[in-house]
Amino acid sequence: MPQVRAEVRVTGRVQGVWFRQNTLQKAEKYAVKGWVRNNPDRSVEAVFEGEENAVRAVVAWCRNGPELALVVDVQLEWKTTTGEFTDFRIC
Repeated sequence: MPQVRAEVRVTGRVQGVWFRQNTLQKAEKYAVKGWVRNNPDRSVEAVFEGEENAVRAVVAWCRNGPELALVVDVQLEWKTTTGEFTDFRIC
């Protein structure tokens, strides 16, 4: 399975609703590496690297997020993998 990299920015009610922690759990479930962080503009940004189907599953989850989230938009860019990550973490 090919390795891919997805860079996402999620807007809506995505801070203060456990979005980052739940993203970490999804990434670990699918063995996806990278990071997730809150931005000052109240969006959440993440980078995912891993097998294509696994990364697509985590990105699909981001379109809804955890139960308390209200996702308005997900901006997605596919990039070339870098292999720089050894795990997934919250920044």
